[in-house]
Amino acid sequence: MSTNSSSTTPAPKPGPRPGAHILPSAVPKKTPAAAPAPSTARPASTLAQIKKFGRIDDNGDVYVRTATDERLIGSWQAGSVEEGLLHYGHRYDDLATEIELLNVRLASHPAEAATLRAQAEAIADTLGSAAVIGDIALLERQLAGIITDSFTAEEQAKETKAQQRAQAIARKEQLVAEAEELAAHSTEWKKAGDRLRDILEEWRTIKGVDRSTDDALWKRYSEARDSFNHRRGAHFSELDKTRAAAKRAKEELVERAEALKDSTDWAETARAYRDLMSEWKKAGRAHREADDRLWAQFKAAQDHFFGARDAEAREKDEKFEANAAAKDALIAEYTPLIDPATDLEGARLKLRELQDKWEAIGYVPRGRVSEYEDKIAALERTVSDYADAQWRRTDPEAQARVKQFQDKVEELQAQVQAAEASGKTAQAADLRAQAEQWSQWAQAAAEALEQR
Repeated sequence: MSTNSSSTTPAPKPGPRPGAHILPSAVPKKTPAAAPAPSTARPASTLAQIKKFGRIDDNGDVYVRTATDERLIGSWQAGSVEEGLLHYGHRYDDLATEIELLNVRLASHPAEAATLRAQAEAIADTLGSAAVIGDIALLERQLAGIITDSFTAEEQAKETKAQQRAQAIARKEQLVAEAEELAAHSTEWKKAGDRLRDILEEWRTIKGVDRSTDDALWKRYSEARDSFNHRRGAHFSELDKTRAAAKRAKEELVERAEALKDSTDWAETARAYRDLMSEWKKAGRAHREADDRLWAQFKAAQDHFFGARDAEAREKDEKFEANAAAKDALIAEYTPLIDPATDLEGARLKLRELQDKWEAIGYVPRGRVSEYEDKIAALERTVSDYADAQWRRTDPEAQARVKQFQDKVEELQAQVQAAEASGKTAQAADLRAQAEQWSQWAQAAAEALEQR
C-alpha cells in the first residue's frame, strides 16, 4: 500500500542524537501483529532477512541500508530490538505486497494502466523516505517495471477498446440493416415484430460505441421500427375493411342458403348450392369468430337440403331394388337366347326384345346404375361384334382384291410357259419370279380376309 494512504502507519520521526534524552511522547506505541496477508501477498520477512537491510542501535535509532548508504528512518522505544526490526520489516512486507497487487492488477485490467501507473509513481516518490526495513532497491526495480509495462498495457488497451468499438459499431449496423429490411419488405407481422423487439434487447447490451455514431444508428433503427409499425397498422386496417366486407357478403350467402334449404327441386337446388359455395370461397375471410358462426349457419342450411335429398333417394332406392331383381331375371332369361354365331338375325330380334323390356322395368338404385348398364352392354357388344366380323369377312372390295392378285398370278404363269416353249430361258425365269411375288401377295390378302 502507499505510504501516504490512511492504512499505513506514518514513519516515526528520527530519534535524538546519541546520549540525548528521549521524551515519552516521541516513543511509538507497540504495533500489534499484522493481520494475515491475502493469498496474493508475499511471505512475511524473517528476522534474519530483515537484519540484512536494517538495524536498531543502542539509543533506539532505526536505520535502513540502501545500495549506497544507511538512512535513519525512526526511533524504537516500545520493546526489544527484535520486535522493532520485525515491526519495520512487516511494514516493508505490506509495501511489497501493495506493489505486487499493482502488478497483478495491471495484468488483469490493462484498461486501468494510467491509474495504476500513477499509483506506482506515487509509491516510488515515497521510497526515499519510507519507514520500512527491506530490499528498497528491489521495490524500486519492481515499480520501474510496472511503470514501463503500464505504457505497453495502455496502448494495448486502447487497441482492444478500438477493436471492441469497431465490432460494436459493426454489430449495430447489422442490426439496423436487418431492421430496415424487415420494415421495408416483411409481411410476417408477428414474426417480424418479435424480431424487432429482440433487436432492441440485443442493442441495449452492446456497449462502447461513441455517442454520435450510436445516435445516428439509433435514429435509423427507430425510423425502421416506426416504418414497420405504420405499414403493419395500415395492413391490419385494410384487413379489417376486407373482413368487414367478407362478413357482409357471407351474411347474404347465409340468407340465400337458408331460403333454399326446404326446396325439393333436387337437381336445380344442388347446382344453386354449388354456386353459393363458389361465392363463399371468393368472399374471403371475416373475423374468425364471425366467420366460424356464419359458416356453421351456411353449412347447416346446406346439410338440411342434402340430407332431405339423400333421404328421398334412399326411399326410392328401396323401391328400385325390385327393378334390379327383375333386370337380373331378364339377363338370365335372354343370355342363352342371344347367340349370333348360330342365328345373327334371331339374336338381333331377341336383343331388341330384351332392350324394350329392360326400359319398361324402369330405374335401379343409384349406386347400381353402372353395374346394370355394364350387364346389358355386354350382350349388345356380343351381337355387334359378331355382325362386324361377319361383314368384314364378306367385304366385296376385299374379295375382289384377292381375285385380282390370283388372276395376275395365272397370267404370269401362262407367260412363263410361253417363254419356255420359245426357248427364252432368261425371260421365263424373270416371269416366274414375278408370278411367285404376286402369289405371295394373293395369299396374304386371302389370309387377311379370313382373319376378319
